[in-house]
Amino acid sequence: MAIFNTPTGERDIDAKTGAAKVVKYIAIFIAALILLSWLNPFVVINAGHRGVITTFGKVNQVVLEEGLHFRIPIMQQVKEINVQIQKGEGDGDAASRDLQQVHAKIALNYHLIPSRVAETYQLIGDLNSVGDRIIIPAVQEATKATTAKYTAEELISKRPEVRDQISQFMRDRLLRHGIQIDEFSIVNFRFSESFNQAIEAKTTAEQLKLKAEKDLERIRVEAEQKIASAKAEAESLRLQKQEITPDLLKLREIENQRVALEKWDGHLPQVTGGSIPLVNLGGR
Repeated sequence: MAIFNTPTGERDIDAKTGAAKVVKYIAIFIAALILLSWLNPFVVINAGHRGVITTFGKVNQVVLEEGLHFRIPIMQQVKEINVQIQKGEGDGDAASRDLQQVHAKIALNYHLIPSRVAETYQLIGDLNSVGDRIIIPAVQEATKATTAKYTAEELISKRPEVRDQISQFMRDRLLRHGIQIDEFSIVNFRFSESFNQAIEAKTTAEQLKLKAEKDLERIRVEAEQKIASAKAEAESLRLQKQEITPDLLKLREIENQRVALEKWDGHLPQVTGGSIPLVNLGGR
């Protein structure tokens, strides 16, 4: 049995070759990692957001849900869009039907419709400008269109109806852009100072009128009560008069004499320089 011994030089060469291959593989792996990191083919969509894909700038109508997704490097970019509820405010100046100046402050909560974010992004672009480009113009247009149907006083007395009309106008307007209104309210209606003074004067006059009407009603009731009382008293006297007869008068006279006799102590009254009074003790 023959035994072949590998020369020491050859073993050294094989070891160096193996080490070089390991270094090469490590370098390739590191380069791949660097390339993969640079290309970034994976994207994570966070909770409350959606992803819009653009291929060489063209918007893809497929919307990415929350989670991990793959994109084609270089060709595709993913824009992450917030679809959570957001707050918006707007001011609108308009005129009422009776030409009073009206300033309305409106607040609303809204969100982008998740299934339509690609369309919204394509229409608007920078979604951070939704408030300035979409909400505020819609508030101004809705305020002008609605307040023109009512007088200034009706805007106050029919505020719920006015709010519903402005809200519906804005819902229809914003829905065209893929925006959904969740809550809507009119924070304030403000009018000119002269109109406020006129309203205050009218309110005061109505209060005084109401007080005068109440006083008049009270006086009328009191007068009716006095008349009723006088009528009752007169009726009572009339009935008493009807009941007085000669026999009744005679009976009362006898009753009075009886009472006088019961009170007499049996002594005649002492009279100086005069005649003794006679007392009729019955009969004529």
